[in-house]
Amino acid sequence: MTVTSVDKDFDSLTLTLTADFAAPVENVWQLWADPRRLERWWGPPTYPATFENHDLTPGGEVTYFMTGPEGDKHRGWWRVTSVAAPTSLEFTDGFADQDGTPSATMPTTTMSMRLTEHDGGTRMEIRSAFATREQMDQLITMGMDEGLKEAVVQMDGLLTG
Repeated sequence: MTVTSVDKDFDSLTLTLTADFAAPVENVWQLWADPRRLERWWGPPTYPATFENHDLTPGGEVTYFMTGPEGDKHRGWWRVTSVAAPTSLEFTDGFADQDGTPSATMPTTTMSMRLTEHDGGTRMEIRSAFATREQMDQLITMGMDEGLKEAVVQMDGLLTG
């Protein structure tokens, strides 16, 4: 399995997923940088993503929706804060209403993704930082940790296929 750990640190209000791939850093980066490739793994297998906007530049916006098994759509957005291709990406991640407007009632997270060479392949670390313990609890109760793990596991097939 690709995912080596999912650590919840309630003191620092972070969730950190670590995954190792038998592929070069640049190949793993392309799974983030190419929206068509990103669609093939972002979200759990039963909730595939469709990216509408994908601007991975500082200040850029990414908008997407995930479609559930019953055809229900769940919208999300990113506001990109930092990019250092091909090794890091930082963004604010949030939920959106059905019209794509960022939700004022759902929490946002600050996410940072880092890629480093590791044992002849690539180690990816995704860290989600929460503003409050209540927000962290809410998103973990909604299944954020399991959903992220299920999503990342799909990356292996894209790197070897």
